[in-house]
Amino acid sequence: MSLSALLAATPSPEPVGSLEEAAEQAGNAAGWIEENWSTWLSTGLRIMLIVAVAITLRYLIRRALTNLIDRMNRSAQAVEGTALGGLLVNAERRRQRSEAIGSVLRSVASFMIMGTAALMVLGAFKINLAPLLASAGVAGVALGFGARNLVTDFLSGVFMILEDQYGVGDTIDAGVASGEVIEVGLRVTKLRGDNGEIWYVRNGEVKRIGNLSQGWSTAGVDVTVRPTENLEHVRAAITTCAEAMAKEEPWSERLWGPVEVLGLDAVLLDSMTVRVSAKTMPGKSVGVERELRWRIKQALDDAGIRMIGTEQPAEDGAAADPTAGMAAPSAYASATSPQSLAATPIPPPATRLNK
Repeated sequence: MSLSALLAATPSPEPVGSLEEAAEQAGNAAGWIEENWSTWLSTGLRIMLIVAVAITLRYLIRRALTNLIDRMNRSAQAVEGTALGGLLVNAERRRQRSEAIGSVLRSVASFMIMGTAALMVLGAFKINLAPLLASAGVAGVALGFGARNLVTDFLSGVFMILEDQYGVGDTIDAGVASGEVIEVGLRVTKLRGDNGEIWYVRNGEVKRIGNLSQGWSTAGVDVTVRPTENLEHVRAAITTCAEAMAKEEPWSERLWGPVEVLGLDAVLLDSMTVRVSAKTMPGKSVGVERELRWRIKQALDDAGIRMIGTEQPAEDGAAADPTAGMAAPSAYASATSPQSLAATPIPPPATRLNK
């Protein structure tokens, strides 16, 4: 008889105790679940409470920041169109500044709230957070050293916006570039130069800022006349044209103070300089200076006061001497003049003997 036939004929042993083992394992599992279900339930409830509190707190803080920004924008729009709004408040600039500040604050609040909630959830799972926090600290230090320029640009942009150093529409001198601000970011500021070029200036590279559009500007004009002119007549002519200019639009709005004749700035043998100054709206000093020069020149011409470099008319209506601008004749033009005889070369000795 073969081995396979013997194995087939041998009866298989009964699975003694299999049912008892299964029942015992089921009982152990049920007991383990019964022992730990309260822990699981408390942990789950704790995680749900943490997430719910984090989401609610994030929503409330972001809503409060949004309401605050809307209130700031409404207060700026309330004065828009008035004299105060036109001179002191730039609604668009204030809106952009408030939106940038609100965006930064909302991002920081969300990061802090959700990051804290994530750490609390991991702690609820009995996870040791010490290695994780240590690794995060090392990564933060490495990132700070590797991207220090980026961090510097970001922090400089945040403080620049918070302090309102400049905004869109301002004309600034940033040292590395100058022009009109067309966009303000947390990392880069865009300027448009005088020739139309666009400069991208990193906020961390700006060491000083000269804002030409805040506060007020000064328009200065130097009037150079001959020293023989009557100073009182010069002052009266300048004052008259300045008062007429201050009453006309748009100069009445751009001039923030009366045009003042400060006095003599320089006195020379052939000229004297009268200094004229006025306080103007920020960024409008160049236009006011040009208009002042135009009007002062017309006023001086009407008053008969001639500035340096202008042609003097003939007195008493007499015709000007046409030979006044001609040079004197040269002494060498006449062959018999002493100068010509002295410059005549002496003939050689042989020539004198032959004669």
